[in-house]
Amino acid sequence: MTNYDIENELKPNLRSDEKLIWTGKPKTGIVFRGSDAFLIPFSLLWGGFAVFWETSVIATDAPFFFKLWGIPFVLVGLYITVGRFFLDAKKRANTIYGLTSDRIIIKTGIFSSEIKSLNIRTLSDITISQKSDNSGTITLGPTDYRYTMMQGMEWPGAKQPPRLEFIEDVKSVYDKIIDLQRQK
Repeated sequence: MTNYDIENELKPNLRSDEKLIWTGKPKTGIVFRGSDAFLIPFSLLWGGFAVFWETSVIATDAPFFFKLWGIPFVLVGLYITVGRFFLDAKKRANTIYGLTSDRIIIKTGIFSSEIKSLNIRTLSDITISQKSDNSGTITLGPTDYRYTMMQGMEWPGAKQPPRLEFIEDVKSVYDKIIDLQRQK
């Protein structure tokens, strides 16, 4: 998706006096995060045990309830082992960012579209995380300790602080936001 395409997709969300200063989108594809050093081994143990349990119960004449009991654990194991990577990649592929003189716009979603609009002047906590290739993430708002542990991994029911994730030239975007905050 080009910047022109992103601008056209964000235009309906702009006021008549508003102009986009910057547009972007996160890196696409499967991405491994720092938390995966813990989560991948854990998910393999969880999934392996859940599959072992379920196959053992099915192979014996265990009560029907035991056969049903293992199914949610197998499904959770599938999600944390492989499913979360595909859902994360799909969500990032559907995400675009816009910066105007007044706000930051984040448009995202997998099954439905969600548009988040953040007033630049009321943002109290802006954190930048920059890699050696100048890409990175800008977190907009205070971070919860659980978010720090999971390093951005989406988990059903857990709300993450808004962020411009895996963007190129992250320092330049961060500087634009800080400059806009200082203007008024």
